[in-house]
Amino acid sequence: MSEERLFSLKNRWFTGSVAGLVLLMLLSAAVGFIWLPRAQTQRDLAGVWDAICSATGVAAPFSPPALPDSEAIRSSNVVVAPGMMASADTQSVGRGATLAMQCTMCHGARGMSPAEAPHLAGQVAAATYKQLRDFKSGHRSSAVMQPMVTRLDDRDMRDLAAYYAFLPRDHVVAPGDASPGDASPGDASPGDASPAPVLVSNGAPMRAIAACSACHAQGVHKAAVPLLDGQPAVYLEAQLSAFHGAARHNDINEQMRNATRRLTPEEIRLLAAYYASH
Repeated sequence: MSEERLFSLKNRWFTGSVAGLVLLMLLSAAVGFIWLPRAQTQRDLAGVWDAICSATGVAAPFSPPALPDSEAIRSSNVVVAPGMMASADTQSVGRGATLAMQCTMCHGARGMSPAEAPHLAGQVAAATYKQLRDFKSGHRSSAVMQPMVTRLDDRDMRDLAAYYAFLPRDHVVAPGDASPGDASPGDASPGDASPAPVLVSNGAPMRAIAACSACHAQGVHKAAVPLLDGQPAVYLEAQLSAFHGAARHNDINEQMRNATRRLTPEEIRLLAAYYASH
């Protein structure tokens, strides 16, 4: 009786072991060179060859980072930059004044709302423009504003923003305010203003809350950052609460959501009252 050779294709154990090893190597190569690169890469791979090149470290052609393809996961489609708004001329302001006639019911004839809508007179033009764009694109939701901006094109929104930035900020006597002959918060001199809360001037570093004044102070000029002084307290509280609960999310890089996430309801009311009184 002849002894069967160990390393022989006639030995079914040897053949099976080799076949299993080859299959395991092919499976490992497919996972390491094809599946993992396609699953983990931050760029789109055209095919299997691109995946293999990526796994082996072959340099890919440079492509600048782009915004996500899905509109739904962006906070805004407005590119905010210092030069996003050109200097407004008289024609732009005039067109804005005509367009603003449909806004008077909520925002007042001169941009100062007698209700609880935001005052737009004297507002930073880039801030107004960004919010109009966000209403139109749906990044900021409002049952009132979205139908109003549906037919506005980009020039209309720029002209509206220029017009409201041109208007002076006057005091408006709303229901419940003092009569025109009485003293009012809008008539107070700067020396009579209440001291700024700590959250405004310093924030709360131990709670990762930035100072409001870092962006919203009068002397700070950041693109598309609105002025909060004198806005209705009810409106400010509603917006801070919306950012706090992430119901409003058109803040680029989640700046306002991060700033308000750890605020208490009492702190939100305090901040709204402070800015409304200045």
